[in-house]
Amino acid sequence: MASAASSTAPVVKDDVKHGVAPLRAGQGISFFLRRLHSLSGIIPVGAFLFEHVLISNSTAISGPDAYARQVSFLGNLPLVFFLELFGIWLPIVFHALYGFYIWYRGEGNTGEYPWAGNWMYTAQRWTGGIAFAYIVWHTWTMRFSGIDLHAYPGASFGKVQAELFNPALLAFYVVGLIAASWHFAYGIWLFAAKWGIASGEKARQRFLMVCLGLFVVLSAVGLASLYTFRERFPQQPAAGGTVVDTSHGSGTYGKPVD
Repeated sequence: MASAASSTAPVVKDDVKHGVAPLRAGQGISFFLRRLHSLSGIIPVGAFLFEHVLISNSTAISGPDAYARQVSFLGNLPLVFFLELFGIWLPIVFHALYGFYIWYRGEGNTGEYPWAGNWMYTAQRWTGGIAFAYIVWHTWTMRFSGIDLHAYPGASFGKVQAELFNPALLAFYVVGLIAASWHFAYGIWLFAAKWGIASGEKARQRFLMVCLGLFVVLSAVGLASLYTFRERFPQQPAAGGTVVDTSHGSGTYGKPVD
């Protein structure tokens, strides 16, 4: 009887695919690195993106002087180099490189299972790669090449503006901005789901709508900033300009702030 019963049991094929495999929880150092990777995407990397788009770049909408004052403020923060090194650059490098490792280990199958969750998972991987390339380029050109904007904040508007007059770089900025906005916004949802902040299917669905709204806001503000740089104001000098000192007012053309 046992053999007859077993012969009627359904046969499950070993090669059936079950959608995107869940992130491996891991043990020991793997678990720690995955948790640190998830956390670093929110603090400090996500916080930096939020400030950069919604606060710093949005000041460009008010014009070159307002943007120069914001650049001057950031450039005169105490120990600014160490704040950038440990609060921005190293966390971004860790988050990106470990993210590439997770991407390499993952298995996407949007062709076989074109569900929304699969597409979002895939979009998260690709937007992360695009955002990393965008951040590296933007950081290098704005921070380490050409005129030093910490010393000459009056040149900041013109330096960004000069890149955006290049159609290829303008397209790169648009794509990079949207990719970074999606990666951060959907990353918040992943973080909340992974850390148990949004528990339950309904709670996750509601919070997903909030995160998608954040993506729209970040993209809209960023695109408005790009439009402002390129269209709303005459071309500004990119190698000097009116230097704005937040404590003493405007300085003279081309001189660094004391």
